[in-house]
Amino acid sequence: MKKIIVAGIGPGSREDITPAVVEALRQADAVVGYHYYFQFIQPLLKEDCICVDTGMKKERQRAEQAFELAEQGKVVVVISSGDAGIYGMTPLVYEMRRERGSDVEVESLPGISAFQKAASLLGAPIGHDMCIISLSDLLTPWEVIERRIKAAITGDFVTAIYNPKSHGRYWQLYRLQELFLKWRSPETPMGYVRQAGRDEQEVKVTTIADFDPEDVDMFTVILIGNSQSYICEGKIITPRGYYAQEKDEEVKPGQQIMMNSFQTIASELHRNDWPLDHKWALLHAIHTTADFEMERLLKTDDNAVETLYRKVAKGELKTIITDVTMVVSGIRKGALSRLGLEAKCYLGDPRVAEMASKEGITRTQAGIRLAVEEHPDALFAFGNAPTALMELCTLIRKGKARPAGIIAAPVGFVHVRESKHMVKPFKDIPKVIVEGRKGGSNLAATLCNAILTFDDAEQLKPGRDL
Repeated sequence: MKKIIVAGIGPGSREDITPAVVEALRQADAVVGYHYYFQFIQPLLKEDCICVDTGMKKERQRAEQAFELAEQGKVVVVISSGDAGIYGMTPLVYEMRRERGSDVEVESLPGISAFQKAASLLGAPIGHDMCIISLSDLLTPWEVIERRIKAAITGDFVTAIYNPKSHGRYWQLYRLQELFLKWRSPETPMGYVRQAGRDEQEVKVTTIADFDPEDVDMFTVILIGNSQSYICEGKIITPRGYYAQEKDEEVKPGQQIMMNSFQTIASELHRNDWPLDHKWALLHAIHTTADFEMERLLKTDDNAVETLYRKVAKGELKTIITDVTMVVSGIRKGALSRLGLEAKCYLGDPRVAEMASKEGITRTQAGIRLAVEEHPDALFAFGNAPTALMELCTLIRKGKARPAGIIAAPVGFVHVRESKHMVKPFKDIPKVIVEGRKGGSNLAATLCNAILTFDDAEQLKPGRDL
């Protein structure tokens, strides 16, 4: 019987060889494979079984010997570690059958792949879409491999890495880490298993930032989580779906769309190592404007968003003052109600027009003067009027205002940049600033919403109050 069975013998443990492969090995007239793997299968072979073992990089030679034996009427089993179809002998055997015009029957038997074994030891890291990339550039140019790495990062795939390192290839793994740190959170879970399923087995769970490429060798498989993966009790877990909800928690369609939008934005940022509270404000700003220049323009004081949220949560901050009514309209009413806040704009106050006329100032300036008299310690949000922001700065310097925080996002061409520069010297006031001419009422409002929902930032679950 002219037949070649290409069989995956699993990662190394006898228990990880499938029953179908065990039976094929027991019936084989000849077995062809890399000599290192025979130690795992020798007890399964017939006494008269022909064993053809060769060294590394002899794949084509092994395939040729398998066909020569099969064409003599023998049943030949060609072995690969893991699954023979994944970086194994199966593709080569099929290609050689075509080249030779051979009538030898070819059958492929799957095996437990190294990434599957490694995943089981690391917890549950491959619960969602995944890909496998080999860092070996013996048969694939590095330029192609790097494109595939970038595609895996952009697509937010869980990523398994084969052939991460060898004596001659030492820098490729460092480059992979550099690429992942550029676009993924440094806290993204990363695990690796050396000699999976064998006596020398080593298992390690870490993060992309803490990973040391010197810890691995050619016998190591690496698994990198996606943006939803997390570490719990030393295991990596990747949820089956994005933003997995509690069973009793309902996600409305609008919120789901916003969550998906935030994930898209996060994957397209130029850098992904922003501090959490800055990133939360940044995602809101880009979501509202569809302008990725916000990554350059948005500036936040250290921990400004989190600090202001804590003040709200503790009841220390009770009022938001805006320069125009459009900002109030954009602040989510559900969040205000949930947190016990009031958002106010004084433009409609009858005193404003009188004061503006009498003092020769703009109505927004007059509105801020009145607001400071009644709410000197409010959060002040500006999305339209640079003169109003400048007025607040003057009142702060005179000791008449002591804002809990300032959102400086007026838009326009006259005094806009200057107003934003004026607010920067107040080091003890948490500030969120949109640099340059850009800004707007919608932007000021969404930055308020980012503050009011900061407790949703870690899970990247915006839109609770929609």
